[in-house]
Amino acid sequence: MTPDQLLTFAMVAQHRNISRAAQLLHLSQPAVSGQLRLLQESLGEPLYHREGRGIELTPTGQQLAQYAQRAQAAYAEAQAFRRALKGIEAGTLRLGASTTPASYVLPYLVADFHGRHPGIRIEMLDGNTAEIMREITELDIAFIEGGVPANLSPEIGVYPWHRDNIVAIVPNTHPLARTGTVSVPLETLASYPLIWREPGSGVRQVVEDAFAARGLEARIALELAGVEGVKEAVRAGMGIGFVSAMSMRHGDDILTSLAIRPAALLSRQFSILVPNAASGGSHASRAFLALSQAGLPAGIPPARQG
Repeated sequence: MTPDQLLTFAMVAQHRNISRAAQLLHLSQPAVSGQLRLLQESLGEPLYHREGRGIELTPTGQQLAQYAQRAQAAYAEAQAFRRALKGIEAGTLRLGASTTPASYVLPYLVADFHGRHPGIRIEMLDGNTAEIMREITELDIAFIEGGVPANLSPEIGVYPWHRDNIVAIVPNTHPLARTGTVSVPLETLASYPLIWREPGSGVRQVVEDAFAARGLEARIALELAGVEGVKEAVRAGMGIGFVSAMSMRHGDDILTSLAIRPAALLSRQFSILVPNAASGGSHASRAFLALSQAGLPAGIPPARQG
């Protein structure tokens, strides 16, 4: 058994998929499979078996995974320490962000940071909140929307960031838009066909919780992924959509955004997660965190309504 084999197995055990592990380790799939084969031969016991497109661990594999994950955590801490020693003149900063901050805030922050530290290469992962949390150990900093997941590792630092409001969007020809109002009760929206985001979306979770809190049933006409997909479906007349107010900062000749009452139910917290906070993180990650906490970057246009 070698350290490389153990670290490779830790990644495979975490993702239950050899191809995905190979991508994250920047190795070929045959190389990963070869390491797993040698590891199994050294132990004399099978560690996993194929299950569809992924794998399932055997009891022996489950036990070894516990040791492998400890080795992976120790290696990540050592890597963070090494990066911290190198400063912020060179290196890579791995950022992850859920849909709204990734689309409407991070581009400005990244541009500002790059102007200050042009030698740092920035890698960006975006997805919904659930997808970002699945990759959290591979990131230096993550920006998520909505509630912070329970049972986070104590190694992960959590920093409250900005608040955001969810708005309803309708075509300009919709009856609610023609009334000239800029806000509507949630009960009124519940009487119309609605467009829902995909499971795992931070916006969807907030809206679902708001409907549940008011004892309302949603008339879901369509469920799809992505903010722009919701906007297009609303433009096509499929129903009323829900998006972050940030996504309506630029003009739109077809859509109108409406504030929702009660406003408190449709407000949510953005948070910054730093996986290696306990070990200090790199100079680059600390610099990006400080820049993010200083306020929303200049250049972000104000949100539009009505």
